Amino acid sequence: FNDNLNGIEKPATFHPRDYPDLHLEVPHSLAKWKRWALHYYDVTPGQGIVTDFRGIRADDDIDYTHSLYVDQWDWEKVILPEQRTVETLQTAVKGIYKAIYLTEKELCKQFGMEAILPEEIHFASSDEMIQIHPDASPKERETILAKKYGAVFLMGIGGRKADGTLRHDGRAPDYDDWITPRPDGGTGLNGDILVWHPVLQIPFELSSMGIRVDKETMLKQLELSDCLDRLEQPWHKMLVNSELPQSIGGGIGQSRLCQFMLRTAHIGEVQYGWYNPKTVEICKEKQMKLLGLGEGF
Repeated sequence: FNDNLNGIEKPATFHPRDYPDLHLEVPHSLAKWKRWALHYYDVTPGQGIVTDFRGIRADDDIDYTHSLYVDQWDWEKVILPEQRTVETLQTAVKGIYKAIYLTEKELCKQFGMEAILPEEIHFASSDEMIQIHPDASPKERETILAKKYGAVFLMGIGGRKADGTLRHDGRAPDYDDWITPRPDGGTGLNGDILVWHPVLQIPFELSSMGIRVDKETMLKQLELSDCLDRLEQPWHKMLVNSELPQSIGGGIGQSRLCQFMLRTAHIGEVQYGWYNPKTVEICKEKQMKLLGLGEGF
């Protein structure tokens, strides 16, 4: 049930004192669990769940925008099979972005800050950006978009180009759909909400989301990723047997959102955690105060 992320990250594990033979994992995210929960609670189409999630990603990068500790609002909603469309995805994106936009507007009004988010989010695709900027890296393409539009939803995350390299970042083969053709000629019914961070001057991801795989899509993506062995796992068997509902879902980073809204340069200014000691020293020189173990340890 754990989220495999890119397939190489190792989960944080432990053995309960009274059950030394039991192997438990701290989740990376609730990507698979949420869909199972929709089934467990018998949630109807148009309804869903929101979770206040805490996790550990021991193999994640630790820098100004990443930490080992993950806090996000993980959400999932039941949809009908015929709603597996770009329109459904973009409607959900617009709803989430509107909440972010209004929150920033109110926050800036109360504390005398300058609101910078555009009223509407721009939609783009990794396929289109590869055609326009074939020699640019994925991060460089994100920079071009976020700097130009202020807020963008970049569709089509996961999968590989014809030369075998990643199209745009990795994505697990068993939750987001990254191979279904779209009307614009690209593939994938998923994406990331990116904004332009005015302090760091970089594209800044606030949310990752997408329409989830159906049986046929999952089988194709597992085959493309050489992960067909996962079909022996309970969650995958449930999906193959049509026991899990069709859904759309994602995660909205809590500390990420705070880091953007408060215009802080380091995630440690809004989140208690451990950070690279060399980075901590740089932050001290810049009069930036990090919370908790990032400071003085």
